[in-house]
Amino acid sequence: MENARHWRLRRQRYALVGEVCPHCQEKIFPPRDICPGCGEEARDLFEFSGRGQVYSFTKVSDAPIGYEESAPYTIALVQLEEGPMVTAQLTDINDEQLQVGMPVEMVTRKLRSDGERGMLVYGYKFRSAVPAQVA
Repeated sequence: MENARHWRLRRQRYALVGEVCPHCQEKIFPPRDICPGCGEEARDLFEFSGRGQVYSFTKVSDAPIGYEESAPYTIALVQLEEGPMVTAQLTDINDEQLQVGMPVEMVTRKLRSDGERGMLVYGYKFRSAVPAQVA
């Protein structure tokens, strides 16, 4: 990934920064120039809490190019508390505890490494927001 694009996407990847429409108050992620709700211009930044719940999930065994070292891994649709749905990899969650409706929180983790150049790419993933049970 080139440096200019990296810095442009930095806040969106590390802090879940989207937009809120000043006309209809819809919260938008990822940021867009036009609100999908009302069609008006939406450029007011909004930082999401990073909390939500698992809406759906699936296990990826045959990973796309660049993500093979992570396979197998779980991808989920996460409904944020503020409304938007995001697709993200889950981390620090075992298969037995994973369920639809499970509360999760955003964390920053390594997504992949760019093999030839050695650049590490970080971004958001989600982990359980429920404390682990001690036996």
